[in-house]
Amino acid sequence: MFQIISENFFVPLASPNKMIYWECLVKLFSVMNYQLSFGVERDVLVQELQYYFEQEQAVSIEEEGFDGKNSRDKANWMLRRLEYYGWIEIETDKSYVQRASFKEYAVKVIKTLLEIEEGRQIEYQGYIYTIYSLVRSNTDNPGIVLLSILENTDMLITGLKNLNSGIKYYIDELTKYKTPAEIMDVLFNDYIENIVDKAYHRLLTSDNVSKFRPEIVERLESKSRSKSYIGKASAELAGIREITVEQAEELVYQYIHEIIDAFQNMDDILAEINQKNTQYQKAAINRAKFYLIGGEDVRGQLKEILSEVNERINAENMELGGIYRITFLDELIKLYSSGVLDERSLYVPIEGKKEFKPVELSDDLPDQALRQEKLKKMMEKMERVLNPQKIDLYVLNCMKDRKEMMASELPLQTTEDFVHVIYVRLYGQRKNMKYEIEPEKDIAVNGYRFKDYVIRKKEIQ
Repeated sequence: MFQIISENFFVPLASPNKMIYWECLVKLFSVMNYQLSFGVERDVLVQELQYYFEQEQAVSIEEEGFDGKNSRDKANWMLRRLEYYGWIEIETDKSYVQRASFKEYAVKVIKTLLEIEEGRQIEYQGYIYTIYSLVRSNTDNPGIVLLSILENTDMLITGLKNLNSGIKYYIDELTKYKTPAEIMDVLFNDYIENIVDKAYHRLLTSDNVSKFRPEIVERLESKSRSKSYIGKASAELAGIREITVEQAEELVYQYIHEIIDAFQNMDDILAEINQKNTQYQKAAINRAKFYLIGGEDVRGQLKEILSEVNERINAENMELGGIYRITFLDELIKLYSSGVLDERSLYVPIEGKKEFKPVELSDDLPDQALRQEKLKKMMEKMERVLNPQKIDLYVLNCMKDRKEMMASELPLQTTEDFVHVIYVRLYGQRKNMKYEIEPEKDIAVNGYRFKDYVIRKKEIQ
């Protein structure tokens, strides 16, 4: 890689001055991005950077002897450093005008970093629809089309794997939050906004792979059996890759089977994404419940002990084995030694044989009233347990003949009503529910503050 990219290419973004380097790179990129090429007269870039350094909010550079320079000197210094590190190159044309341009690899790196900074999410539907359209097209360039299908499939799979890793990251991050409010905030704002609303929900609805996959696989398998298609694609691919037709033919078969395998094995990734999404929601709610537990009973005391252990481990960055170095645990259990011995401490008298007298077993029938009472309490407890089916029925009963309503219009008088609002929000992301949701702005109703959302009945297909 370092035969193409300069060895010190990444030094600016890892130096103490990384913020000012990045801001200057973004400034230059925004100027060059509107040109016919990524090349602009050097004086234009100097003026742009000079204006930047004249601003009060400009970050100061921690460089020896730099403070005494004026804004224009700083701008020239920055261009020289970026040229030295291999981000830009400066050339003099026939008119003796110096032009600065970004290196090709630098443009790719900057665009990727900007996407990360902006939190831009992948549009799965774009890749899926592109693959679907290319597979169905009749073209005179089957080799180029096959390469495009392979590239879009690779980006689709990469996006799904990133989504899978993103959910795992949020599960691991839950251990950082200490209060129920913080956990609910990251669940309903950060996680649902960045994962569920932006990617996961679309993946189950508009970007659903299952709508296009059968025809994509069927058409690719048909192409693999077509000698004319294989012949044309191999000839074109041989010219592009500069290899023999026989080698290109093997590549054509390999690419087709890789794409088919990717779509057929996609269910494993989707299943893991669904599983991790459910796991994250359960982990968040269970952790919030844990912190809500209090009292002097055994459960509450255990909660306090485990919370204190967790805080000590996080505060001192201990490994899990470090629990044995936490001193207050030694005081939880005390073993006392006895200083007085008597015959009962060392000797247990042998009990004499006793006569066994059998006792008649009673044949009493159980108390039916008590049994029915316990059964009734157990059924009432089970009725209070919420599941997707009960939430579905609850929403439909609240909506009646309406096609949509706001969450703030749901009954919200008791804590139990607020729990229903939470579960309606959580289960609204599932594809098998009879309603869907759309987030709105924050709202407060009867002392309960939450992000309001639209509840909309799904159309029966």
